[in-house]
Amino acid sequence: MLEETMSRRRFLVRTSTGLAALGASASVVRRAYGANERLSIGVIGVGDRASAHLASIQSLSKKMNVEITAVCDVWQPNLRRAAATVGKATGKEPRQFTKFSELLALKDVDAVVIATPDFAHGPIMVAALKAGKDVYVEKPMTMELDSANEALNLARKGNRIVQAGTQFRSDGSFIAASKVLASGVIGKINRICAQANFNEGRWNRSFADCKETEVDWKAYLLNLRRRPFDPSLLRRWHFYRECTNGLSGLWMSHYVDAVHLLTGAKYPASAVSNGSIYVWKDGRQHTDTFHAVLDYPEGFLFDWGFGLGNSAGCQFAVYGTDGTLVIGNDHMTPNIMTISADGGRKDSKVQTQKIKPELSQSHMENWLECIRTRKRPNADIQFGHQHAAATIMAADALFKGKRMKYNVERRKIYAG
Repeated sequence: MLEETMSRRRFLVRTSTGLAALGASASVVRRAYGANERLSIGVIGVGDRASAHLASIQSLSKKMNVEITAVCDVWQPNLRRAAATVGKATGKEPRQFTKFSELLALKDVDAVVIATPDFAHGPIMVAALKAGKDVYVEKPMTMELDSANEALNLARKGNRIVQAGTQFRSDGSFIAASKVLASGVIGKINRICAQANFNEGRWNRSFADCKETEVDWKAYLLNLRRRPFDPSLLRRWHFYRECTNGLSGLWMSHYVDAVHLLTGAKYPASAVSNGSIYVWKDGRQHTDTFHAVLDYPEGFLFDWGFGLGNSAGCQFAVYGTDGTLVIGNDHMTPNIMTISADGGRKDSKVQTQKIKPELSQSHMENWLECIRTRKRPNADIQFGHQHAAATIMAADALFKGKRMKYNVERRKIYAG
């Protein structure tokens, strides 16, 4: 543990030194961009998740006057594939890097998309903000609260546009449902339950094609403990405690952010959780079955579960004293969105109705628009900070076997 802490401190020193050499300043404030000014985007981490982001940006190239001009990945096959994809679409291959600091040093890059493994989200986001870039960062926004706090401070000080990759905030069904719930139609909300279930060993990727000569291993380790090349750590990073907060960060981040959107709640007061590896004995360090309960000061519990041993029973529902909102029974799609008097008081006057969704917006397009207007995006960094705090609390509760609390004024998580 001490060695890991020292490694993180060394990384922070190296990052600060590198940014100072670049002449980066957190106090630089960006102006609004004119419609005729082409936005230059860099993408850091161009693996599986980033393929969707590359396609999204390219589809918006003409409409938003945007171009991917640089890509970065520590693994050459990913880097070559992404460069070829962009080159085929634009006729010009983007600049290619294995070290994110070299991409951030490009003065002509206006903004970056961060789609790396979870442990790199926070450090790279902080470095990008210090380098004067706007940021789209995949969920969970960070694995640790300190980097979330620092990023929020930097974004506000420099008027940076930061969009977290919790795309439910751009989904018309969730937006419409949040307005309906705000009317108080189902009475006092007291419990929200959600779960996602699969019957598979997710993230058990093959790494037979991963060669040391094609990996910038030092760049990949970033703030992790130094060790010899390990292809499993690169390709199956979801398995490892030091690379991700586990199911809390990987999946609950979407759901807890949706809860915040639906209710207007900000931070849990406390969190408890439990889980274990019951099915997949394949070297993973994280649970394959997980359950967390978060208590909100607004007066409700959020109960979230995830399992990899059975695929039945997915649900997402909001329970009030006068009725229920059933959001969906698909693991990620709000496919029901129906309010009824089910479970409400006997004199409930709630009529069964399906919520009509508002117009959904491309999450990426919203970010690009806000880069131009300097308005805050749908999943602004404040909301990213909120989901980060919640998921870190739930993960810490599991790891430490204690109830974790959050102090809003001090922005601290503690056992209690």
